[in-house]
Amino acid sequence: MRVLVIGRGGREHAIVWALSKSPKISKLFCAPGNGGIAGLAECVPITELQFDEISTFAKEQAIDLVMVAPDDPLAAGLVDHLESKGIEAFGPRANAAIIEGSKVFMKQLLKKYSIPTAAYESFDAYEPALAYLRSQTAPIVIKADGLAAGKGVTVAQTMEEAEAALKDIMVGQVFGASAGASVVIEEFLTGQEMSLLAFVDGSTVRLMVPSQDHKPVFDNDKGPNTGGMGTYSPLPHIPESIVQEALVNIVQPTADAMVAEGRPFKGVLYAGLILTPNGVKTIEFNARFGDPETQVILPRLKTDLLDIFLAINNGTLAEQPIEWSEQAAVCVIVASPGYPGPYPKGLPITGLDQVQDALVFHAGTAVDENGQIVTNGGRVLGITGLGKDIVEARQKAYADADRIHFEGKHYRTDIAMKALR
Repeated sequence: MRVLVIGRGGREHAIVWALSKSPKISKLFCAPGNGGIAGLAECVPITELQFDEISTFAKEQAIDLVMVAPDDPLAAGLVDHLESKGIEAFGPRANAAIIEGSKVFMKQLLKKYSIPTAAYESFDAYEPALAYLRSQTAPIVIKADGLAAGKGVTVAQTMEEAEAALKDIMVGQVFGASAGASVVIEEFLTGQEMSLLAFVDGSTVRLMVPSQDHKPVFDNDKGPNTGGMGTYSPLPHIPESIVQEALVNIVQPTADAMVAEGRPFKGVLYAGLILTPNGVKTIEFNARFGDPETQVILPRLKTDLLDIFLAINNGTLAEQPIEWSEQAAVCVIVASPGYPGPYPKGLPITGLDQVQDALVFHAGTAVDENGQIVTNGGRVLGITGLGKDIVEARQKAYADADRIHFEGKHYRTDIAMKALR
């Protein structure tokens, strides 16, 4: 088969890496790809929202499957567009991807079907939102309704911080006019967080191995939220009974609710969950593989990823065997100086040839005119160590993170420590 992956980040590098192992694939493309993906697939200079260019390329190259990885093209309807041109695509259609594209839709869906989540109110005008906010107490959570590159959520510790976040979203439109047209204001929940991704073909839900992300930029969960500074899997400190509770009370009912709403979800459904004293509750849903969760989940997958994609598209996921490795995986994100604020690009990266044990997934890299790999994003590299347990996987990830250099690089030093305390 000839396969095209859409996207350019660490998640896409991990997906391309997994697909590259499939004996069923004769040619892999990635649009637009990055400096690391170029070693595994032919990178095509087409961006994620150039729908006509993507479908034209797929036709010209006789592509058998287009795998749409990022949130923006899914929400904008790339799968629908490709299907309208007779091109097979993997990922939810726009009417199902709305579960990530609109936090208001997601919260209303959960409320309608009594799926556990934080109490909330939603607003599409600033003044009533502000009035409601002032009737609440901190800490409190402010969320832009639309897609905001993983940065549209503020966990405000004070009311001043909450009011500033609300004003930034709705008045300042820091995440754009559409993302900030509505907001969700919800109660702050405390507890361990867990990312639970699932393969879904409408009604059949097959859980992947659980993982845990680290959103704040600094150690001990300090500083502003990022797109994710590292992940690990498995979660030895979270019992399997909790995972099953999440499947029975949240993930399966959500898939069933989407079918009932005439929006069957086919693709990868990501549940961001929190383990509260009152049971597992939903923080968010995403309509695709998580980043950087994918960088620890796919290295543990023993089954051919292409077979799973095809089973989802064919509606035969229930019959598809899926095997997972017992190994542990830890991914450390190496970020640009200044991230998640403004950061430079084009910094030369050295030491990639010195890596000994870890997998290196490129998230924000490019190749300059001299053939040198340089920084090209906030999160630059994901260094994934594999081992018999979390301790060994951590050691491998951090040892190789230290072998890679670019000016001002920074990373958290406590990834996966929650599993070891």
